[in-house]
Amino acid sequence: MIDALGELRAAQPLAVVPLALALFLFLVNGARLAWIDARTHLLPNRIVFPWYPAAFLLLGTAAAAAGDWGALLRLTLAGVALFAFYLVLHLIQPNGMGLGDVKLAGILGMYLGYLSWEHLLLATLVTFVLGGVFGVLMIAARRATRKSSIPFGPFMILGSGAALLVAG
Repeated sequence: MIDALGELRAAQPLAVVPLALALFLFLVNGARLAWIDARTHLLPNRIVFPWYPAAFLLLGTAAAAAGDWGALLRLTLAGVALFAFYLVLHLIQPNGMGLGDVKLAGILGMYLGYLSWEHLLLATLVTFVLGGVFGVLMIAARRATRKSSIPFGPFMILGSGAALLVAG
């Protein structure tokens, strides 16, 4: 996403402001949600729901200002796709994936889709690897069992943040 800002600054300066604001929103809401989820195992709707229109408006404006209609379509489809993927996981194992994670996935999908489908796949892979490693370490340290629940939101945010840093 940082690379996208640099490229837009040179090619389409009007697109820089909404993209920078979207990135700032990711950092603020991501940090808040990761902290809350780590402590309470909850991703509050009062933070998640308003983030949807804000992210769509900012990312969509950046895409439109840059004339990148593919990014607008991709961010929409990626948000729906990641939401649907997490929803399927929740339906298969409701105790393994919470609805808060499902709701957060749609937003993260928009950010990742703005860049590319590859960013979406990379973030998903990194998220599950981080969550899996954490789970194994918790079991090895005897702080959890295979049946223990772990807050997955922080790993979703870290995985997405890491993918957003990767150049496209």
